[in-house]
Amino acid sequence: MRRFVIGLTPFMKNINTNIFLVGLMAVGKSTVGKYLAKELMLEFYDSDRVIEERAGAAISWIFDKEGESGFRKREASAIDMLTKKRGIVLATGGGVVLKEDNRRNLVTRGTVIYLVSSLNHLVERTHRSTTRPLLRDGNALDVFEKLQLERGPLYREIADLEYNAEHTSPKVLARTIARALISDQS
Repeated sequence: MRRFVIGLTPFMKNINTNIFLVGLMAVGKSTVGKYLAKELMLEFYDSDRVIEERAGAAISWIFDKEGESGFRKREASAIDMLTKKRGIVLATGGGVVLKEDNRRNLVTRGTVIYLVSSLNHLVERTHRSTTRPLLRDGNALDVFEKLQLERGPLYREIADLEYNAEHTSPKVLARTIARALISDQS
């Protein structure tokens, strides 16, 4: 984990920084992010939703037509655009850390919070999902294990803070994160 430097003055007015949530798919980045944005009175974005809006198509369609590399190009463009904003909470896609430019943009343009959960919990949360391209082929637990081995070190490398999202409701977790961010400024 990198050092914690948030550089915020009181959150409630004129925030000139961003909060970025990273972690594996299904860990709860979007749900926690929405609550966190409300707690901090910031604007919320979900990078996957922004990509879909810009493409006029679902992520699964983009993967089918352009492959993962096509999706990653679209993701990098969206991350560059979103991280230039100020005063936002951004839930990123699980693979955002795969590109060095994305990692650099996240680290230099805001505070990175890594959400973690057990792999079994993630499998349970996604067992009915039909919209996650990386889970279409193969055993979900094997997929999550591979993703964690590949991405876990990258998440930790860029994270300012790390929270377990498994045993706490998203609303309580968002409140906990908000308090930690605010108290660091006191």
